[in-house]
Amino acid sequence: MSSELFLASLQLSMPEIILAVGALALLMIGVFSGDRSAPTVTGLAVALLIAAGLWLVLAPGEGEAYGGAFLLDPFARFMKVVALIGSVTAMIMTVGHARSEQLDRFEFPVLMVLATLGMMLLISANDLLALYLGLELMSLSLYVCAAINRDSLRSTESGLKYFVLGSLSSGMLLYGCSLVYGFTGNTGFDEIAAVLSADTRSLGLVFGLVFVLAGVCFKISAVPFHMWTPDVYEGAPTPVTAFFAAGPKVAAMAILVRVVSEAFMPIVADWQQILVFVSIASMLLGSFAAIGQRNIKRLMAYSSIGHMGFALVGLAAGTETGVSGVILYMLIYMVMTLGTFACIMAMRRKEGENVENVDDLAGLASTKPFMAVVLTALMFSMAGIPPLAGFFAKYFVFIAAIEAKLYALAIIGVLTSVVGAYYYLRIVKLMWFDEATGEFARIAGELRLVFGLSGLFVTAYVLFGGPVGNAANAAAKSFF
Repeated sequence: MSSELFLASLQLSMPEIILAVGALALLMIGVFSGDRSAPTVTGLAVALLIAAGLWLVLAPGEGEAYGGAFLLDPFARFMKVVALIGSVTAMIMTVGHARSEQLDRFEFPVLMVLATLGMMLLISANDLLALYLGLELMSLSLYVCAAINRDSLRSTESGLKYFVLGSLSSGMLLYGCSLVYGFTGNTGFDEIAAVLSADTRSLGLVFGLVFVLAGVCFKISAVPFHMWTPDVYEGAPTPVTAFFAAGPKVAAMAILVRVVSEAFMPIVADWQQILVFVSIASMLLGSFAAIGQRNIKRLMAYSSIGHMGFALVGLAAGTETGVSGVILYMLIYMVMTLGTFACIMAMRRKEGENVENVDDLAGLASTKPFMAVVLTALMFSMAGIPPLAGFFAKYFVFIAAIEAKLYALAIIGVLTSVVGAYYYLRIVKLMWFDEATGEFARIAGELRLVFGLSGLFVTAYVLFGGPVGNAANAAAKSFF
């Protein structure tokens, strides 16, 4: 690689370099200053993520870097900005909860920065090896985050479960990559697509495709690779769960879109069947399993599984409209989820204990009316009730499925949406029509800001959704 090419590659990957060098610097600050440096390191970590985001938005330039292993295109730029917004928001939400959740250690923001670096490398991966390295950097940081509260049995158990099952999924992904390489002779996405266009596909390659998709589906917690999600969501400290539910899901869905829309587009009929099955299974399990949940974090885990199923409806269509729908869905899903988790983190009794039962929200409208109004808007949006943002998210993926003649998939999606509406509306009924069992403590300013902005986004989306939709359409054109 010539010096000019290398410098061009460095420029394209500058946000990642900012995060990598910044994470090492923060680690040094933390090591030499001790645990008392945690607030300083957290503040600097937020500044780092914002700096990387500003570079992405303001710096021009697109193309391949490092011999085609790294790709910056409109799709990657859009998804990286979404993932960075998710990480910054999750990090700000931890500030008030750091001490009570045992997160007041300088390692925690550093791990979040490293996980975000993994997400960004994953979104820009244009090669099976780059995909694996990005996924592992993200995953290894998340395993430690899940178990960071060493005094909590639930937290350490969730970290161990996530690690063991995550290792299994990484092995499956690597096995799939080796099969794809063996049958195509390439690891680059463009080269794999060229080989598949020229030759008839072999059975071994389809096996490789299945294993690669299984490895990535684990990260978005799609059925049947969802087993870790409820336990990890419930066991991990709530700020960590909020982080899990936002950026990593966006990054994993982005690489799934890139793998099927770029590398395996010539064999669309093969992966379409897999995605249709995974989508239907996720929507069904997410809708029915959440009905009996009493812990709100477990309920959000099943809700997340269902939402990933809805997003996959658009991807299964295999069209530009479908990919645009998925991009929009992930943005709206992330905003709704972060807002809901801000409300969950605000569920703290005046005595100082955090509560996680759905029934603890009873009578919230009489004790904390602002929080009740926002949570009601978020629940209606998650249920897909118009004219809130969640309705448009589902509308565009269902339209894509109908245009692709996947009528059964669209019908099942609509029916599972109706079932899912039950457990969202149950929370609304508890807040507005039941007697209050106790009052929550004063809500921290950063949580009020996060759920206020997310509530504003889902309610006002109908007014300003045009530019967001246009940005999603421009990002989807990267593949078509």
